[in-house]
Amino acid sequence: MKINQKGLDIIKEFEGCVLKAYRCPAGVWTIGYGHTEGVTRDMVISKDQAEDLLKYDLQVFESGVSKLLGEAPTTENQFSAYVSLSYNIGLGAFAKSSTLREHIAGNYQLAENKILLWNKAGGRVLAGLIRRRKAEAKLYALQV
Repeated sequence: MKINQKGLDIIKEFEGCVLKAYRCPAGVWTIGYGHTEGVTRDMVISKDQAEDLLKYDLQVFESGVSKLLGEAPTTENQFSAYVSLSYNIGLGAFAKSSTLREHIAGNYQLAENKILLWNKAGGRVLAGLIRRRKAEAKLYALQV
């Protein structure tokens, strides 16, 4: 399965595109649309490079989310919401999450609600993460 346009729009909206390396609220060096792998303090990229990094990262997260979901029935919107969530919190955190456990158990309403719990970075609740989680939960619940 691949992320749909709605999921991609959430990632692009909330990550933004920054072409010079910066530290995110969690203190991680970041560039482009939230890319973190191999980013150093003085790194600068082009818009095209940011798009390429996003495509690369999405392949990693799509594959990871697919593996974690296994055979659990999943809609395109649920999958896309989970790719956006895991893109932000990491596959390791997503693998241990209550939203994933509830989804696999078929408790979709609980799974949707559990998305909203991921609203902190560096131990602080952030308004941007609250908005992002609401968008992801709304996408998760959206019937095709």
